[in-house]
Amino acid sequence: MTLDKEMKQKQYERALFEAVQKDAMEAMEVPAETPAEAVEEASADSEWQERLAKAEAEREEFLDLAQRVQADFDNFRRRNQAVRAEAVQDGANQVLTQLLPVLDNLERAVEAVAEGEQGEQAGQMREGVALVLRQLLDMMGKFGVTEINRLGEPFDPTLENAMLQAAPSEGEPGTVCEVFQKGYQTPGKVLRHAMVKVVAG
Repeated sequence: MTLDKEMKQKQYERALFEAVQKDAMEAMEVPAETPAEAVEEASADSEWQERLAKAEAEREEFLDLAQRVQADFDNFRRRNQAVRAEAVQDGANQVLTQLLPVLDNLERAVEAVAEGEQGEQAGQMREGVALVLRQLLDMMGKFGVTEINRLGEPFDPTLENAMLQAAPSEGEPGTVCEVFQKGYQTPGKVLRHAMVKVVAG
């Protein structure tokens, strides 16, 4: 190879090397943003921030709504339980009120047998009726029924009905001196007021 050819080959290689190096340097350079691109990017950021703020506001609104719905449902459930319990108690009170005349008649039967006939048959009848009476009283006791027995105590119009007025000599003024018909109550409700005689005063 002649010297001239060698020189041209070296110049060619050097020019090729410089061209490749220049291309590589240009490829590595980050192009500077133009003002239009910067404005467009800022606008995109602003739009995303608006969307994010809107989504967060909607989330808070839905969360608040869900909490209110849950609270309303809890209140509804509590009211429903109270109404159901009250309805059950009202039904029981109606049945118990209907049983009170039966209770009265059983008590009268026990008293009548005790005062009337004597003998084995009368004793067995009295025991049988007394057993039925005890069973009825036990059953009613399970429903919280208690007798209103306030003989000698101050008259209370919420528990008793005054049927007669007694002379001051029969006891303390304003007190119950005789019970004509027993009264009964459950916790919070009077099933039947007692019919009583009250000392005047």
